[in-house]
Amino acid sequence: MRILVDENIPQLSAETLRATGHEVLDIRGTERQGMFDDELWPFAQSGQRMLITTDKGFCEHRDERHFGVLVVRLRQPNEQRIHARIMAAFRQFGETDWPGLLVVMRDTVQSVYRAPT
Repeated sequence: MRILVDENIPQLSAETLRATGHEVLDIRGTERQGMFDDELWPFAQSGQRMLITTDKGFCEHRDERHFGVLVVRLRQPNEQRIHARIMAAFRQFGETDWPGLLVVMRDTVQSVYRAPT
């Protein structure tokens, strides 16, 4: 699966997803680092990539055609807790589930929204 991880996603998550066979694009350390959200969204979509972020602003795209959005929203986030929630989402949803799917992972609950077709 083609994935774009936002700058706020732990490096461990990007590496783990790569190790499990996903094509992960991490913009940290590239000229795209620091992209504004209104640039990042079309960049992810043009590359047909699922987006993983902690930025709830991307939820506004839930009714658009997209390749999947995973938003991690924790009360006291740290790298290990963010990584754990990302991995939980990938255990729950398979590659074919993600197109059109928005998942918001919170501390103990999650919200799932499927874009209308």
